[in-house]
Amino acid sequence: MSINILVLYYSRHGNTQALARQIARGVESIPNCEAMLRTVNDVYTVEEQADSRYQPTDPIATLQELRSCNGLALGSPVWFGNMAGPMKHFWDSTTSLWVNGDLIDKPACVFTSSSSLHGGQETTQQSMMLPLLHHGMLVVGIPYSEPALHNTRTGGTPYGASSTGEAPSLSKEEIELAQNLGKRLARIAENQKGISQ
Repeated sequence: MSINILVLYYSRHGNTQALARQIARGVESIPNCEAMLRTVNDVYTVEEQADSRYQPTDPIATLQELRSCNGLALGSPVWFGNMAGPMKHFWDSTTSLWVNGDLIDKPACVFTSSSSLHGGQETTQQSMMLPLLHHGMLVVGIPYSEPALHNTRTGGTPYGASSTGEAPSLSKEEIELAQNLGKRLARIAENQKGISQ
């Protein structure tokens, strides 16, 4: 019985992608759990279209991959205290999954990165939780039983994994919290799949 966790992110400068990879490591440290790293298409203004430098290194996510996953880790950089436009654009395309109830009761978590400690990480994480709650997903965070959550002076919140600073350099605590969030998500997805069978 394989547990498939979709690690879906958007990253312009590398820190959100670095967190995604650490969450995936945490997922895959749990036996029979597999992480699928996916990103979303960028969204450009007319002026940006001719000068796009965004070149994703992971495949673009499909709605079928979202529908069939056992759990979801959702990541975006902070854009003015909110999730990035390309990620919001992706969620705006998920109406068919919402109508069918395809994501109901699946566990999910969120993660983000910003260039400064007080750059809007928690509001961005909360903005990413909103579509997950509307889809009926079970949102999980990082409990204070994680020692690194008490000690971090960079990223990491009870709402989910986070990172601050220059890309793609993560602190020891940021790595630990991201990996442990991935482990927690995978274990919950494993339990959820066992209950539903």
